[in-house]
Amino acid sequence: MIRVVVADDEAMIRVGVRSILATDPGIEVVAEAADGREAVELVRAHRPDVALLDIRMPRLDGLAAASEVRAAVPQVAVVMLTTFDEDDYVSRALGGGASGFLLKAADPRELITGVRAAADGAAYLSPRIAHKVIAQLDGGRLSRAAEARRRIESLTARERDVLALVGHGMSNQDIARELFLSEGSVKAHVSAVLARLALGNRVQAAIIAYEAGLVHTET
Repeated sequence: MIRVVVADDEAMIRVGVRSILATDPGIEVVAEAADGREAVELVRAHRPDVALLDIRMPRLDGLAAASEVRAAVPQVAVVMLTTFDEDDYVSRALGGGASGFLLKAADPRELITGVRAAADGAAYLSPRIAHKVIAQLDGGRLSRAAEARRRIESLTARERDVLALVGHGMSNQDIARELFLSEGSVKAHVSAVLARLALGNRVQAAIIAYEAGLVHTET
């Protein structure tokens, strides 16, 4: 069972999110918060698999709450759910360790997909957000590609294989099947890649994989 804490300052949004997630029998909302500070406290208390946070909330905004959650309970995956897709929000969320970024106006099925992906150790961006990220990367692709290729030279061949599949959005379980490894081995390789490249999360790893040419734009 995937356990989720939902945080949004609008009660109707919380009810809607709970209702959508309730359609998946493998997901349970264990607590709801009306502001960012309460969200951090509930995550500390319940230790869920996923914290689903709105960005604009009182007392503590979602981005600051995400940073506190990642620092206090790093095993909890953070997914941002918001009406806003400004570039600054996206970059700050992903740079702060969020595993996903979802828009409230998106198809409700994306919510379940994003929560499941985060709980499984993968990353998920709403397609509109993914397109923005790719467009930003393409803007300075040549210089960033050279730097990314230099950085991944420190990886072993197996670690590069794993990085490429992380870049394709695969979960640890999917990577294990693809490379005929145990899931524990995949987790160890992912941790090694993040450590060697000084990355905070799988989203950042996926970006490096893209920049280094391990993932193509159409993917």
